[in-house]
Parts: sequence; C-alpha cells; structure tokens
Amino acid sequence: MLYFINDYQEGAHPAVLERLAQTNLIPLSGYGTDEICQSAKARIREACACHNADVFFLSGGTQANRVVISSLLKQYEGVLAAATGHVSVHESGAIEASGHKVIELPSSEGKLDIRAAREFVSAFFADENNEHMVFPGMVYISFPTELGTLYSRAELLELRSLCDDYKLLLYADGARLGYALASPECDVTLSELASLCDVFYIGGTKVGALIGEAVVFPKGNAPQHFLTLIKQNGALLAKGRLLGAQFDALFEDGLYFKLGKHAVQMADELKEVFKRKGARFYLESPTNQQFIIIRNEEIEKLREKVQFSFWEKYDEENSVVRFVTSWATSIESINALEKVL
Repeated sequence: MLYFINDYQEGAHPAVLERLAQTNLIPLSGYGTDEICQSAKARIREACACHNADVFFLSGGTQANRVVISSLLKQYEGVLAAATGHVSVHESGAIEASGHKVIELPSSEGKLDIRAAREFVSAFFADENNEHMVFPGMVYISFPTELGTLYSRAELLELRSLCDDYKLLLYADGARLGYALASPECDVTLSELASLCDVFYIGGTKVGALIGEAVVFPKGNAPQHFLTLIKQNGALLAKGRLLGAQFDALFEDGLYFKLGKHAVQMADELKEVFKRKGARFYLESPTNQQFIIIRNEEIEKLREKVQFSFWEKYDEENSVVRFVTSWATSIESINALEKVL
C-alpha cells in the first residue's frame, strides 16, 4: 500500500526522536518551564527575528486555534475567515463552541477575498444596527490555505492594512507553515510573516514532530495569563519538555525548513506523474497538497493500492481527491505510484 493520505501519517523525523531520547532521563520542571523549552523558544525567536516574542507550546492545531481566538476576542466579537478556512469547515465547530462566531466570507482558491472582507467590515461599522450583531474582531487566514495555495506579500500587506484601519487582529494558522515557506512561489519569509501578524503558529504535527504547535505573539503581545487559558482549554502538557525538545530539534540548523523543502520537491514530482498520465487538476497547488479530479469508478480501484483522501464531489461522474506529500515522502513511493497509475 502507498500512502498519500496526509502529512502526519508518519511519526516524527529521526532527529526529533533522537532529541527526545537524549533528554529522556533528564529531570525537568513541567508545563514548558524547563530549559529545553526555553532553548526552543529562543531558536524560534531568532528564526522569526522577533527577539521579544512570546512563544507557547500547545498540543495541537485545533487547540491552538480555539485558545488563540477565544482568548483574544471579546465576548461579542467573531472571527472573519474564508468559507473554505480550516476553522470554518474542519474543526468540528471548536471556535463556535468557545462562544465566538466564525463569520464566513467568500474565497478564491482557498484564499479569503480581501475586497469582500473590506466591504463586509466597512458595511458593518456603517450599519446603525450593528450593536445587535456579532462584531468583527479578528481576521483568520491559513498559510498555506486548505487548498495548499499561498497569500502573496502584497495580499498580506492588504490584510494588514484592513486590520489596521478597523483595529482588527490578524491571525495566521501555520499548521503547514513549513511547506508554505519552502514553496518557490512563496515571496514571504518567516520574519516578514511575523512582522505582519498579531499572532500566528508554527505547525509541528504536520512538519516532522510527533505532536505540537508553537504559538507566537511576535510583539510580546500575549494576553494576560495565556498559559492559564491554554491549560483551561486542555492544550497544556504537564510534560512540556515533550514539545520543547521537538521544536528545539526542528529549529536547530534549519531542519524545519529543510523538511518543508523536501515535501514540496516531492509534490512537484507527484504533479509531474499525474500530468504524464493526463490527469486533470482541481487547481495547481504550489505546496504539498495536490487536488486531482478522478472518475468515480476509478477511485475505489485506485484505493486498492493507494491511500488518499476524498475532498469533494466535482460533478455526477467525477470527484476531487487529495494527494499529500510530507517530510518523509520518498521518490521511490512517487515512482511506485506512477506504476500503479
């Protein structure tokens, strides 16, 4: 069986496991207060060029989104997101369960329509009845998006301008951030992204770690008692060392960026395979997720030898399926897939 179903199907990069083994018997304090976590935070601050940043390690992506959004928004505020955004469709209503509405707006190829967002916010504040409505308090984006696409530097500057004009927060979900930054089409560096966002997170679960994400407040602007809020939401590990050691390894000698680059290179090889077979693309993602249109009767036959995921119905005869490469994808598996196809 060949596996292209997601980018967290493997365990962890060997360097991460080695760091966990090396530090395994060292007695350390809990909840991320240990020296290994401090070292990892220092490496992340350096990579982001944000030396005063507040960095917190959380157990997973959904937890990160829920804790960040619910802790930064006022009770009467909601978060603006693309209708295709992760918090909109793939987090089981975690944000709404915290008491905050996800305000879905139009999107194109997974990206929030910035003009539509500005029109919505402008109309909201011009509405004399807005006291009876959910106030926009934050703009949420995924980088890369759910469809593997990227915001350009110019688009991020537009979003920053929108947020500044209306005093909104800009939050970037970086579950697959390593794969975005590694794409040849990405014209944004990690430090530039940090300078444009009020808060973002660096995904570990999908980029070489066993579990864990690093939430970064680049301006040292974490809300008061954020650690308490993390614990209250079930996202704080007593053995915080588990997350710290992983990120310490990932951000030593640029490993995080090397893993992202490998996955994107494998995705390019994957695209070429499908192109040689005459496949139709739902869109051409510049990162590690690829969306292919396949005839319905061919899907089950292909699943006999390959694992991939159904994305959505395309028409009566065809469906969109997703193939994903990861930091661990080998060229041998790509070549084997071509033979299967």
